[in-house]
Amino acid sequence: MHDRSLSRRTLLAATAATAVAAGTVAAASPAVAHAPQPSHHARLKRLIARMSLEEKVGQLFVMRVYGHSATAPDQADIELNLKEMGVRTAAELVAKYHVGGIIYFAWAHNTRDPHQIADLSNGIQRAGLAQSTPVPLLISTDQEHGIVARVGRPATLMPGAMALGAGGSRSDARTAAQIAGAELAAMGICQNYAPVADVNVNPANPVIGVRSFGADPQAVAGLVAAQARGYQSAGIASTCKHFPGHGDTTIDSHTGIPVITHTREEWESIDAPPFRAAIAAGIDSVMTAHIQFPALDPSDDPATLSRPILTGILREELGYDGVVVTDALTMQGVRDKYGDDRVPVLALKAGVDQLLNPPDLVAARNGVLGAVKSGEISVARIEESILRILSLKEKLGLFREPFVSHRGVDRTVGIRSHLATADRTAERTTTLLVNEGRLLPLSRRREPGLLVVGADPASPSGSTGPPTAVLAKAFTELGFTATALSTGITPTTAKIDEAVAAAGGKDVVIVGTYNVTAAAAQRTLVARLVATGVPVVTLAIRNPYDIAQLGGVRAALAAYCWTDVELRAAARVIAGRVDPEGRLPVPVQRADDPTQVLYPIGYGLSYD
Repeated sequence: MHDRSLSRRTLLAATAATAVAAGTVAAASPAVAHAPQPSHHARLKRLIARMSLEEKVGQLFVMRVYGHSATAPDQADIELNLKEMGVRTAAELVAKYHVGGIIYFAWAHNTRDPHQIADLSNGIQRAGLAQSTPVPLLISTDQEHGIVARVGRPATLMPGAMALGAGGSRSDARTAAQIAGAELAAMGICQNYAPVADVNVNPANPVIGVRSFGADPQAVAGLVAAQARGYQSAGIASTCKHFPGHGDTTIDSHTGIPVITHTREEWESIDAPPFRAAIAAGIDSVMTAHIQFPALDPSDDPATLSRPILTGILREELGYDGVVVTDALTMQGVRDKYGDDRVPVLALKAGVDQLLNPPDLVAARNGVLGAVKSGEISVARIEESILRILSLKEKLGLFREPFVSHRGVDRTVGIRSHLATADRTAERTTTLLVNEGRLLPLSRRREPGLLVVGADPASPSGSTGPPTAVLAKAFTELGFTATALSTGITPTTAKIDEAVAAAGGKDVVIVGTYNVTAAAAQRTLVARLVATGVPVVTLAIRNPYDIAQLGGVRAALAAYCWTDVELRAAARVIAGRVDPEGRLPVPVQRADDPTQVLYPIGYGLSYD
């Protein structure tokens, strides 16, 4: 990938200057939220007083578990549970460790279908209420939509964050969250780790990218607040992430420890606005980032373990008193410096409430128990976090009614009106960047033969097939004759030759591109196809920066993800069934001179 450091610094300076000019550095007064009602407060304190120390510590943990059932998972999942946690089932996990929450993953086989998810949730809640001190659980997942979605079809898959950023509608963002939240709640999932509040000012960011709403802090702030309100109006907890801001990094915190080099002033103007907006909107929880941020804390501790960041800034300066949850403690960014038994202790001392998915639950739990028994962490400090957690459970109605039903699932999940809203929303996000000679929109009479080639990355949850196949089917349903040919993310010479041969006799070639770099074989594929003389249309199916690397194409668009809903919408735009309305939420810099902007924020063509 070419060096984008200069363009990144240029963007930072411009963004900071814009924010200062708009008066956003000094944000609104901090909002103090989530203070429990006095009667609830007293009742929850009485509940905490009945808990043993082990039960109290257990409430702090949110843990993975393998299997589709709380009591009868498949044998392979039983073996994984025994290997990693020393229990056979989710019900045993709750009974033995008194965990306060469970996180669902598709790879843990928790999310096969909506009825199964509802049954799993009910089984977990029954286990929570069967404890000597009955407490319901916070069941959570990462349902950001776009490239990160743990629950797939037949649930409604909405456009992802950057697509919504391209749409620019806070109403659409809120509606998308309301629909997603209602469907999660119907399946018994009551805490969603969304929206992403990171401002993606680094095109080389390997972990955030299209998970962010964009590069404009104020636009991101508005969409984050809208989604927080949308999720929470649907009766689930919303979680903004990753505090204090993960948008400017070239390292993935899953595999290393990123260092954010923003100054304090840059943090105030670039990274902070979405978190301030989320807090003002009453966000239920905030997730920490496994990043070093020297301007906020000169130690080399990640933010997850930083008291100056989590208590000094988030709690005291921003006035946030809701639940703070770590990012997954399995990630390398938080494990580089301390052992798995010490990380949870340091996180609690920093100001965290929920400890998410430690790699070794026994070591993590024993570390916290030992710290309490030795006096390193006071019982009062533990109870402070438990009160926040139980207050959230109270707010969500889990003490009154923790169970869901198949009837509720059928009335809510993947219903026709939700799917139609997803389609309409996606149509407003597709962005047209190039349209030489008004090639688009295509005409069924003028361009009857289409070849769809390109990258076919692993399909996100809910996709019905690889992007080339989904696009070809969408064009066929629109009346075109379309053929699909997968050439892959790194097409071989043989595959490129096959694509060039297949282009013969076609009227237009549609190329799905995926994170094209200067050395990418995808550039060769596009160049060879352009050389055939057949008009080439490129569709960036992830990051929208691809067009900077591609020359000679007649038309170029950005879809921001390769889920069915976004690909079908892009096909309708290309075919002219709807006009392109999306506008870039991030700038695209020139490939040969990254200090120059090729397409600025807000750029997008229309057919008018």
